[in-house]
Order: sequence, then C-alpha cells, then structure tokens
Amino acid sequence: MLKALLGISQPDLERELLRKGVGAREAGRPHCSDCGRTPLVGERVHVYAPGAVVCELCRPRRRATPERSHVVRHTEHGQTVRLRVRAAA
Repeated sequence: MLKALLGISQPDLERELLRKGVGAREAGRPHCSDCGRTPLVGERVHVYAPGAVVCELCRPRRRATPERSHVVRHTEHGQTVRLRVRAAA
C-alpha cells in the first residue's frame, strides 16, 4: 500500500529519511574551518577574525592570535534542572 501511495518501497523511504535527518544534524553543528572536523565536548576551540572556528588540533597551523577561545559545551548545557538548598525554617 505504501509503495502504491508514494511510489517508493519502505526500505528506500527509511533510507531517504535517515539521510535527510543526518544531513540536518550535521548542518547545525559547529565544525573546524580548517579540517572540517566537529570538535568534541570539552575540547577548546579558537575563534578568529572573520568568524572562523578552529579546533585545538589545527590551532598550531595559524600564526595569528585568536580573538577568543572557549570550551565546547554539551547541547544541553544550561538546560538541566538544578537542585536548590532550602533554607532552614
């Protein structure tokens, strides 16, 4: 029935949806301007003048000083529940 409606088999549809999902995830990730690698959580990255982000491995290739450096955070950083200590009553 699915093939009749869409003109595509179920395995082909699943494969196409998987490709689309992976492509969408990779498009939103930051990546190194030099090597294209996605920096790992906890890794330091360096930001240069035109907005180029460079990973720690590629940093020695550049002579210029980066504008800033920061540690890559997990996507849920700042989204977690924090426990608060209650004041004694």
